[in-house]
Amino acid sequence: VALKRMLNFNVPPVKNSTGEPVWKVLIYDRFGQDIISPLLSVKELRDMGITLHLLLHSDRDAIPDVPAVYFVMPTEENIDRMCQDLRNQLYESYYLNFISAISRSKLEDIANAAIGANAVTQVAKVFDQYLNFITLEDDMFVLCNQNKELVSYRAINRPDITDTEMETIMDTIVDSLFCFFVTLGAIPIIRCSRGTAAEMVAVKLDKKLRENLRDARNSLFTGDTLGAGQFSFQRPLLVLVDRNIDLATPLHHTWTYQALVHDVLDFHLNRVNLEESTGMESSPAGARPKKKNKKSYDLTASDKFWQKHKGSPFPEVAESVQQELESYRAQEDEVKRLKSIMGIEGEDEGAISMLSDNTAKLTSAVSSLPELLEKKRLIDLHTNVATAVLEHIKSRKLDVYFEYEEKIMSKSTLDKSLLDMISDPDAGTPEDKMRLFLIYYISSAQAPSEIDLEQYKKALMDAGCNLAPLSYIKQWKAFTKMASAPTSYGNATPKPLGLFSRVMNTGSQFVMEGVKNLVLKQQNLPVTRILDNLMEMKSNPETDDYRYFDPKMLRGSDSSVPRNKNPFQEAIVFVVGGGNYIEYQNLIDYIK
Repeated sequence: VALKRMLNFNVPPVKNSTGEPVWKVLIYDRFGQDIISPLLSVKELRDMGITLHLLLHSDRDAIPDVPAVYFVMPTEENIDRMCQDLRNQLYESYYLNFISAISRSKLEDIANAAIGANAVTQVAKVFDQYLNFITLEDDMFVLCNQNKELVSYRAINRPDITDTEMETIMDTIVDSLFCFFVTLGAIPIIRCSRGTAAEMVAVKLDKKLRENLRDARNSLFTGDTLGAGQFSFQRPLLVLVDRNIDLATPLHHTWTYQALVHDVLDFHLNRVNLEESTGMESSPAGARPKKKNKKSYDLTASDKFWQKHKGSPFPEVAESVQQELESYRAQEDEVKRLKSIMGIEGEDEGAISMLSDNTAKLTSAVSSLPELLEKKRLIDLHTNVATAVLEHIKSRKLDVYFEYEEKIMSKSTLDKSLLDMISDPDAGTPEDKMRLFLIYYISSAQAPSEIDLEQYKKALMDAGCNLAPLSYIKQWKAFTKMASAPTSYGNATPKPLGLFSRVMNTGSQFVMEGVKNLVLKQQNLPVTRILDNLMEMKSNPETDDYRYFDPKMLRGSDSSVPRNKNPFQEAIVFVVGGGNYIEYQNLIDYIK
């Protein structure tokens, strides 16, 4: 909604106005592109009057009779380029929108350039949009995509990090979270764990919200925006979780569709990039190898199959794609039949009399054709994506990894020794083996003895693993051991339903033999448990000493004693150091 308002020159778009939209160009930087592209398609942009969308730092021609809407970060080089645009008189008028708030001095730079270029009257509006975050789903957002390594787990936990670097990272995270709440139009109650990076974020965010509320003239949380928030009756809870409370889950191999796509394929900002395998045919000797075609697919909110199955275990997805395909084939024959009826075989009475009965049928065929073609497009898309995922599962035995890790994390008995798994040349990449061993190492109550550890290390080395992660986790574990008890992951393990036989044997697209048909057991991961305790006000040693911030309270009293005794209706969970799709899915299942 905020983006659409911006593209409409910062006035809410009027419904049912029949007039043409005002044609305009959109100029964005990479950050702006990343924010817009998961939310608005090119067609939607065109419907809003955007004829061209161009990167700020590309070579752009002057279009002197068209207004331009800019959506960029307030960086030095962006501002220089905008000033240059003003001097070159590229557009009729300029609507400048900054993703994050622009400083006074930079604003003055633009003003000076506008005066110098005699273009003051053409700068129509300047807005801070507070949109410095990327929304990927109705209920999921990430901070950024361009420089995400700057706020990654590694950046925050580097042993040699300086205080100033840490401050910068925390400010970056807080800026995005602040934008998120401005856009929501709600002031959260903040809870976080003590002595972690999450606590630093909480302190800074509380301060920033507090300062903004105190500044009555310029507060972003008053007047028209506040009622507009969907949470105007009750404030949301913001749970800031530190990634270090649970490092096993992000290493864990996955079994649900969306999490698998993210784990094994190239999947960013809701777009998956696939290399199409060109088949196995050998090229003649001396010929150049065939170039692989790259294809990209958008997995969006309007894709019904994706919405329905992104949280399903993979075997179910394969089965559903197959069923969709079969139901489509049945309808396809119907289209062919209708075509043949239409007389496309000679003018005898029979055909004519049949035509009259079939006019109604035909009308319905014409109206359902676009729908059928869209259905076909989605089936093809998911056939390709699921096939690509399946190739990884089979070649790396990911089903075996997933099941084995679940057993480790729930402390069940293992049917096969860890050493055998690591030494099996056919199972997984070196990275898969390292992930498995780290999960074992993190989850074990007693660290393996030095003798055992040497043996594991040797096996990992022989498998081609880089041992650097292990030495980090070793230090990490020694450090957290002093701080807290090991995390529990519940004690449910996935139930194998036997191998795929029934569904997959007849003419299926997916050759699933040998892949285990595992069904997930529902249990809460640590992040979900923490949320549950805090939302429902449950007393639990895991969360009892979480700090409590209420930016609306006059004095920032630091307490872990919640003022509010009622359970929360809405919550935002943010993992400092990076959440992942497993946790996202687990939270969704918990809410259901």
